[in-house]
Amino acid sequence: MEELSADEIRRRRLARLAGGQTSQPTTPLTSPQRENPPGPPIAASAPGPSQSLGLNVHNMTPATSPIGASGVAHRSQSSEGVSSLSSSPSNSLETQSQSLSRSQSMDIDGVSCEKSMSQVDVDSGIENMEVDENDRREKRSLSDKEPSSGPEVSEEQALQLVCKIFRVSWKDRDRDVIFLSSLSAQFKQNPKEVFSDFKDLIGQILMEVLMMSTQTRDENPFASLTATSQPIAAAARSPDRNLLLNTGSNPGTSPMFCSLGSFGASSLSSLGASGGASNWDSYSDHFTIETCKETDMLNYLIECFDRVGIEEKKAPKMCSQPAVSQLLSNIRSQCISHTALVLQGSLTQPRSLQQPSFLVPYMLCRNLPYGFIQELVRTTHQDEEVFKQIFIPILQGLALAAKECSLDSDYFKYPLMALGELCETKFGKTHPVCNLVASLRLWLPKSLSPGCGRELQRLSYLGAFFSFSVFAEDDVKVVEKYFSGPAITLENTRVVSQSLQHYLELGRQELFKILHSILLNGETREAALSYMAAVVNANMKKAQMQTDDRLVSTDGFMLNFLWVLQQLSTKIKLETVDPTYIFHPRCRITLPNDETRVNATMEDVNDWLTELYGDQPPFSEPKFPTECFFLTLHAHHLSILPSCRRYIRRLRAIRELNRTVEDLKNNESQWKDSPLATRHREMLKRCKTQLKKLVRCKACADAGLLDESFLRRCLNFYGLLIQLLLRILDPAYPDITLPLNSDVPKVFAALPEFYVEDVAEFLFFIVQYSPQALYEPCTQDIVMFLVVMLCNQNYIRNPYLVAKLVEVMFMTNPAVQPRTQKFFEMIENHPLSTKLLVPSLMKFYTDVEHTGATSEFYDKFTIRYHISTIFKSLWQNIAHHGTFMEEFNSGKQFVRYINMLINDTTFLLDESLESLKRIHEVQEEMKNKEQWDQLPRDQQQARQSQLAQDERVSRSYLALATETVDMFHILTKQVQKPFLRPLLNSEIQEYSVQKQILEKLSIC
Repeated sequence: MEELSADEIRRRRLARLAGGQTSQPTTPLTSPQRENPPGPPIAASAPGPSQSLGLNVHNMTPATSPIGASGVAHRSQSSEGVSSLSSSPSNSLETQSQSLSRSQSMDIDGVSCEKSMSQVDVDSGIENMEVDENDRREKRSLSDKEPSSGPEVSEEQALQLVCKIFRVSWKDRDRDVIFLSSLSAQFKQNPKEVFSDFKDLIGQILMEVLMMSTQTRDENPFASLTATSQPIAAAARSPDRNLLLNTGSNPGTSPMFCSLGSFGASSLSSLGASGGASNWDSYSDHFTIETCKETDMLNYLIECFDRVGIEEKKAPKMCSQPAVSQLLSNIRSQCISHTALVLQGSLTQPRSLQQPSFLVPYMLCRNLPYGFIQELVRTTHQDEEVFKQIFIPILQGLALAAKECSLDSDYFKYPLMALGELCETKFGKTHPVCNLVASLRLWLPKSLSPGCGRELQRLSYLGAFFSFSVFAEDDVKVVEKYFSGPAITLENTRVVSQSLQHYLELGRQELFKILHSILLNGETREAALSYMAAVVNANMKKAQMQTDDRLVSTDGFMLNFLWVLQQLSTKIKLETVDPTYIFHPRCRITLPNDETRVNATMEDVNDWLTELYGDQPPFSEPKFPTECFFLTLHAHHLSILPSCRRYIRRLRAIRELNRTVEDLKNNESQWKDSPLATRHREMLKRCKTQLKKLVRCKACADAGLLDESFLRRCLNFYGLLIQLLLRILDPAYPDITLPLNSDVPKVFAALPEFYVEDVAEFLFFIVQYSPQALYEPCTQDIVMFLVVMLCNQNYIRNPYLVAKLVEVMFMTNPAVQPRTQKFFEMIENHPLSTKLLVPSLMKFYTDVEHTGATSEFYDKFTIRYHISTIFKSLWQNIAHHGTFMEEFNSGKQFVRYINMLINDTTFLLDESLESLKRIHEVQEEMKNKEQWDQLPRDQQQARQSQLAQDERVSRSYLALATETVDMFHILTKQVQKPFLRPLLNSEIQEYSVQKQILEKLSIC
């Protein structure tokens, strides 16, 4: 036998180290140990700094292969976006690998590369050893350790399998294989000395193929492969050097799709092409892959990794043999290790963290084989520098893609799905990618301007992923694509809204995966909670009535954030929530100093805290359920309710514009010949344009806000809040007895007022715009809360907050909203309401005379109108008759109530008569056309403006007066005795005169 030279022995041994040391497959190393090389590394002749990769390349036993060698069907990421990376159980990935106890350091010897493209000099830092020839022969047996369940696979069959997977040959040149000239020469010279084991051979094959790609300038070594030749060659000739992943009608020509002619139909299905080319075409041209040497190498390595799964699927029995399974696991492991080298630029030019990752387009196109990313994370995460160098560019690329995507197509979901699968990948209890994401400089950037809410959305890493929105003010592309037609029909709007809501649901589910994984990871839970609190604190201004939208996050961002927090709060039990968290010194939520409390001033709150806790407050450490609950509560306050207010303002603007357009059209005969005709036409044109814009914006808001499932989630959370408040009011909940204790609990009194106000405001919104969402299991608690608060008005300091609760009950009245009849019946038939609801409402009817506001005189009429409408319905309920009669005969509030009733009627009728008089005068003037035309133009416009105002006032006042008189008529028709009291005689006589006047007016 010809003796090998020392250089040849060293070259072969270091090439084996590039592919990883062989370890016993039956002895997994749960804690890989690393050795530092004792000698200095050999300088590399390749361009750039020393190229080294400290990787632990793992061997996998047959039972722990990431794909599963025992007949498990191979799967891959499909073009429809079906999650494949996350489908591999995280816990099983932990046990799938066996780590080496030695790290490898690679350097490329330029001198050796000049002699042979596959001869790579790798310095492991360990002195060369002479290897006995007999030992080499013993290592080449595939099944010397474990007995095979079937016929033993010969070495020749194993070599054929390796060549088939890597599509190489060292015997003959062929069109569909890569000819390895260096290995061919070695096999001809001395075939028994070429490799010590198959891991050594795999390393040599991969290194020679990759070095052929880096060293060849004019020739593409992969050009002979059917699957990659056509698109890469075409892209190489294109001036922009970008490889579009749009493969037209032939997905087999993609660098990531196998050709039917060369690989068979199974490869197409394994790579996700079985869904048809149309699915791929729908998004493949949106993401591009740069055409370069690294791309060629990645294409090859990814296809080789995928062909392992194809072989396991085609021959499950053979691949289940321990020896073959070990061989396939080694192939996978080395494909991943060399992929890491390519991504770092170790074989070409070193890459910085700012350069885009070559792997991002593959992830966005859902083209990576099953288990590829998990293996890459597992292989690299133990080396912090290598892990950062590979995955920081990936994370940055995904964030950039998320910023560029929109809901005008389904492209937006692919960055979310890719990041979600990365974050869900874990080994043991550690999520490596979550650790990396939370360590990014832009995870939680410091605020630089007053617009901290908008800054956080634009600059933070997760902000790009949370920003997708259907609202027109957030993303104009949505309204341009879906609502830019000549006419928006109700049916078209309904279909489009369902489609957009489906998109939102998909995206928000991925956001939940991301944030949930970061919270599950113990090392990043604090960072996740800090980010959640920062979003809440930075957007406190969204709760204001007048908000500068440039300073806060968008509605779409906040609603996505709210949806995720709702999902996190679904399993929270109230027993684990501390109601005093908002007063905790470590509370993450910062309330404004001027925040209004339910029934206390800030001085009262501070005195109560000092009295309760003293100098050393016995606060316990806040638990996650408590923090998550209150963050979700404040997120509702800053997201769903501001969006509801904006929606109502938009509807009001649409009504006003419609009225203006109608007025201009109806009065066209008066101004078309006047000098102001041009201005009126321009105004009419502007109003129509603005109206069309607002209608389209409303259609977008319908899709984003009137999502029944989303509103139900909000309602259920408010039901949870109501339960917490009722527990504070009466620890005996749900067995509450009324009236409550006259002393208001300090905890309840010190709570922010919007805790109660938000419940009323949200109920008011859904009763008007989505009443079908009202009937949930939490409805009973909502009914009880309304009854308890209305019957114990002393617990709330602000009378306008009580008025809001009254308005909610008024809006659920069947006379106002027929679809909420069941809800109103639940209120009036509630056991707690039959005794105290009528007296409490009657008391509030009189107390609202003085509210302390400057507009109290006019506000009281609306509030009393609501109460009168409620009384009319309660009077028809037999359960409340006894309460009414008891209050009439001996109630303290009855006399005051009747006095207020008559006083209101007097004022309303007087104002109505005055308005009717002015209306009549103007109308008579307009009938006399000659006299009217003689008036100057400004006087005509002034009279017309006054006429319109008087018509509105009279219409409103007469409606209020009619309701009041109807209430009086109902009460006196069946019960006369209480009205015969001396205190009411004069009032009744005045009322009878007013009634006669009103009857005459109604006849006219």
